[in-house]
Amino acid sequence: MPDLCLAARAIWQAGVEAVQPARLVANAMALRGDVLTIVNREFRISELGRIAVVGAGKAGAGMAAAVEDILGPENVDRKVSGWVNVPADCVRHLRKITLHGARPAGVNEPTAEGVVGSQKILEIVSNLAADDLCLVLISGGGSALLPAPAAGLTLADKQAVTRFLMQSGATIGELNTVRKQLSQIKGGNLARACRAGHLLTLIISDVVGDPLDVIASGPTVPDKSTASLALAVLRKFAAKATDVPQSVFDVLERAAQDTAQKPGDPHAIQPIIENHAVENHVIGNNAVALTAAASKAAELGFRVQSLGSSNQGEASLVGRDLAERCLNARHENAATSGPVCLLSGGEPVVHLVKTDRPRKGGRNQQLVLAALDRLWDDGLAGTAILSGGTDGEDGPTDAAGACADECIMDRARELRLDPKSFLAINDAYHFFEQAGGLIKTGPTHTNVMDLRVALVL
Repeated sequence: MPDLCLAARAIWQAGVEAVQPARLVANAMALRGDVLTIVNREFRISELGRIAVVGAGKAGAGMAAAVEDILGPENVDRKVSGWVNVPADCVRHLRKITLHGARPAGVNEPTAEGVVGSQKILEIVSNLAADDLCLVLISGGGSALLPAPAAGLTLADKQAVTRFLMQSGATIGELNTVRKQLSQIKGGNLARACRAGHLLTLIISDVVGDPLDVIASGPTVPDKSTASLALAVLRKFAAKATDVPQSVFDVLERAAQDTAQKPGDPHAIQPIIENHAVENHVIGNNAVALTAAASKAAELGFRVQSLGSSNQGEASLVGRDLAERCLNARHENAATSGPVCLLSGGEPVVHLVKTDRPRKGGRNQQLVLAALDRLWDDGLAGTAILSGGTDGEDGPTDAAGACADECIMDRARELRLDPKSFLAINDAYHFFEQAGGLIKTGPTHTNVMDLRVALVL
């Protein structure tokens, strides 16, 4: 990879390392003698009955391992049991917490194994008692890893509606609005099932703005959405029975009607929410990664301009906007000199077009290709643009994202690769596979959305 892309990669990697789960959990949890501190809440280990650790997410394995390390072997053996749903490639042996492969690596869809794991989690929390502590570990990817279809639905029904919404370009908020209404565990239902005296959730956020009810579909958070809102999302994307099973509409319409006939608050978490015994804490997010990336960029001699962690929109448009900002930085540098690093975080979406041609890609690759296309005539001299998923996954590919600079553009010209034709069918992977620039890290075992690095000399 050319030198400027290597610098961009080092900055991006610093952001990823800052949100490694072991580091984040250690910042939030400590044991000193008999006192266990979780965020600002203190517990005496000797006064606790059991400590149940449950959860789901791409960072679940690292979070669970960190919990066991902090508690120590003696306390783990005496007090701890648990079950955390993780991608299959994250499974490893822990002392007392089971890491359950709830879906294959790289397949971000609910599976039968995920259903088994979700039922096990519900079983564990429903058998706790008032002197027990339930620690819930949630991170990006948790929604797909916690499938527990509501009565009247099958796993195939949930897979169909999830696939339809993702392919239609639904936002994560819209997707989770529907998911929560079709689940036994999401939308606060995990907390409703829990009988522990205290429930604390540690969250690594993969959603813009860190909305607690959206991250992993909020299994321990009161649900602000309704069945009526879920129906509105499906109608927005013109869902038909051929796209979404009729059973999904039947369940949502029945729930909407029941809510209308039974006034009151259908979203309150019972019973422990009334005693303020449910707490949700975000311990890591995109802003943490962005801050670390900025520090690395400054260390490498770049003047940092941060666009923040809340960048959304369509990937191609976001990429073109980033390219425009690079052009502006070039003009500024001509007058003031000094290399610039533009940083941004967030999660754009890709609207898939219909095509019979083979294609492959992800939102980060699409974004970088759109930026390259915008700069096709101006060139990429002294410029590099990188976008990568902090989880090491970008769409259904083995790449985290892509980086483009002058060498990669020159290679594309030599091969007579037309970026517009690849963009038109969402085929960015095959463009960068030939021209160079794919970022391949493998799973990073964390997830705080995407991180973009643009360097201008």
